[in-house]
Amino acid sequence: MHYITLVSSQKSLYSAHIATIELALSDMKYSPISHPQWLDKHKAADIQITGRPTKDEMDKLRMIMDKYKIDIFCTSAHNRKKKLIIADMDSTIIKTETLDELAQYAGIKNEISAITQKAMNGEIDFKQALKQRVSLLKNLPVRTLQDTLDSTIINEGAKRLIKTMKNNGAICVLVSGGFTFFTEKIAQKSYFHHHHGNILEICNNKITGNVKEPILDKDSKLEYLIKYINSNNLDISESMAIGDGANDLPMLQYANLGIGYKPKPLVKENLDNLIIYSNLTSALYAQGYKKEEFM
Repeated sequence: MHYITLVSSQKSLYSAHIATIELALSDMKYSPISHPQWLDKHKAADIQITGRPTKDEMDKLRMIMDKYKIDIFCTSAHNRKKKLIIADMDSTIIKTETLDELAQYAGIKNEISAITQKAMNGEIDFKQALKQRVSLLKNLPVRTLQDTLDSTIINEGAKRLIKTMKNNGAICVLVSGGFTFFTEKIAQKSYFHHHHGNILEICNNKITGNVKEPILDKDSKLEYLIKYINSNNLDISESMAIGDGANDLPMLQYANLGIGYKPKPLVKENLDNLIIYSNLTSALYAQGYKKEEFM
């Protein structure tokens, strides 16, 4: 048994939208088990069905809702509210790529952003891209890290997502290919229990242009997901991950509920649960949380 969840963004969600998806599901041979339920009136609703749509079928349902800017999710009824969330930081929990923003102080933001984009699209190796970008920041004053942090904006719904899951007993972990200077502060501001990132080498109050080994990459993110599942005696069905780029894909595919947030093309091609139009509270609706349960 599964749930199809619809979440609107700028415009209201109406019964007609829900009926349209019910009809499409019926054409796909998925039968609604009960009447649709509002999770948040005119904002989010659940349709309970037998079976589970395929990736292609979810893409078709998403296309139907695209013109209304409504996001659509499919989740299992089993252990629907997760006990572990692992989230990417850059362009997921926060609006920007911290390394790109840091680069503006060296006057090379466009150059570094181009490398970041290729890495996030899976066009070049992440470790190689990270080392290359950091080397270009050599001798940048350490104060620019704080300046970058001060201008960093946390994405809409991020604090509510983590605080609500935390309040319901979930373990909340921030994991990033970025730097611990940022993950520590963002984790505190966004209510995460734990954070992991790369360590930027500093000497004489300047960035040396080096990253300390071992470098946290896509494999490391997956390893942390598995580690937290095992160390907390959780079943994989109790896990979820959220991220945007190629560096997040292994953990997104391994977690029981992997959600792509404003996903890069590679993530969009490989996942069927995507936040495209709405904000991060959609990850709560996708787990069956009602608006009144939000923190």
